[in-house]
Amino acid sequence: MTTEQKMVTVQLLRSPIGCKESHRATVRGLGLRKIGSTRVLGDTAAVRGMINKVSYLIRVL
Repeated sequence: MTTEQKMVTVQLLRSPIGCKESHRATVRGLGLRKIGSTRVLGDTAAVRGMINKVSYLIRVL
């Protein structure tokens, strides 16, 4: 029995410099470092909450 986990791809579009410290930490928690970097993450409630928090800095592909 295999369980396929849904995935979501996020890309950093804007720099977190000048943002709140918690927002910078959230971007790092998503695994994003440089502008244009992308990560494929599991589509969980925690990841969705992080995406919503910094939605003005990232794009969901």
